[in-house]
Formats: sequence, C-alpha cells, structure tokens
Amino acid sequence: MEQIYTIPVNEAFEESAENPTCGCPFCAIYRKLEENELDLILGASMMEPDVRIKTNKEGFCRLHYDMMFVRKNRLGMALTMESHLEELKKEISDKGIGGGTGNKPIKRISELEKSCYVCRRIDFNFEHMIETAVLLWSVDPDFPPKLQSQPYFCLPHYRRLLEYGQSKLPKKKQQEFAQQCSAVVMNYMDSLTEDIKWFCKKFDYRYNDEPWYNSKDSVERTMAFLRSDLHNKQ
Repeated sequence: MEQIYTIPVNEAFEESAENPTCGCPFCAIYRKLEENELDLILGASMMEPDVRIKTNKEGFCRLHYDMMFVRKNRLGMALTMESHLEELKKEISDKGIGGGTGNKPIKRISELEKSCYVCRRIDFNFEHMIETAVLLWSVDPDFPPKLQSQPYFCLPHYRRLLEYGQSKLPKKKQQEFAQQCSAVVMNYMDSLTEDIKWFCKKFDYRYNDEPWYNSKDSVERTMAFLRSDLHNKQ
C-alpha cells in the first residue's frame, strides 16, 4: 500500500472518530480529493500541455464547471474553455449546415456528455482509498478500532466497502469485516430513525412543548446517509 493513500485514509478515519460531525469518512475523503483537483486545474496544472490535451478531450461536467466558476478564477476557466472550444469546433464540424448526416457531432457530443476530467481523476484516487481502507483493516492492528469508532458510513460507501471486502480479503476474514461495517451502519440507522421519527412528531400540536432533542437536522443527516455528502458547499 502506498503512503499517498494510507495517510489520508488514516487521517479521515481518525478525524471522524474524534468528531462525529465529520460524518462518513469516505465522504470527507471525496471532498478533499475534489478540492485538490479543483485547486490544481485552476492553478498549477492549468497551462501544462498534457493536462490541456486531456481537458480538451474530456471537458468537465456541469457540477464541476459551477464549482470552478465560484472560485472566481474566470481567466483560468476562459483559457481552458478557449482551447476546448477550438478543438470541439473541428471535432463536431459536419460539413456545414445541411452538408452532413449528423453522425459526427452526435458521436462526439455523446462522448463529452459522459466525461469529466475532474470526475475521472477523483474516481481513480477514490477507488484506491476504499481499497486501502479494506487492506489496512486486514494488516494494521490499529485500524479495526478506528473503523468501529466511525459515526457512520453512508449507504453508497458502505456498499463499496462490502464489495471491496469480498474481492480483496481472504474468505476467512470477510465475515468479520462485514459484521464490523454492519455494526457501524446499523447503530447509526437506529439513532437516525429515532431522530427522524421525533422530527415528524414535532409537527403534531400535541408535541409543541416537547424539546427537539437531536432531531432538528435529522432530515439533512438522513439525506447525507442515504445518498452521501460529497460536495463542499461554495
């Protein structure tokens, strides 16, 4: 395992264990990767020829265009867009109006709609982070207690943890790993369910004078649990 992955995994798990408001450690890892990629693409990487070739080919999804835009480096975005547009104009040109069948732009635009330079870079590193967490659990005796101390794993990352556990761990360790992950998730589901139930009750006039307890943000926390909490608010 490379330190480039073990260090951020350990740091994220330690931070979430110490401060439950950090939430799912993998969501925190994803957000950090995303921030790093956005910083790079609008900074040091922006003018590198090999990077420009890739961004011309892949472009960016609308979400990451929006996230770059609010970082207020419009010149950096414009320079990237300038070369991207120049390349695209050649690639989707179909002999002018009425001169082609449309197959060329259909193919290229379809490819572009499914690609994003930032998403691809994040996904590549993120997969290694999940794999590293599973392998750390297997070989580092200090890691299982960190895993068991997590506030929760969101459902999408829980699924991926289980999948990597099945593919990377020896069969004799798979059940223990799955049980430890399940305990974290089910314990959180129990408390979250109680909070969301109480939140609903508070809209009944009979509970007007009752305290909110831990339910005020239960809707937000449920969304983060069910569908992850991946993107930093700008």
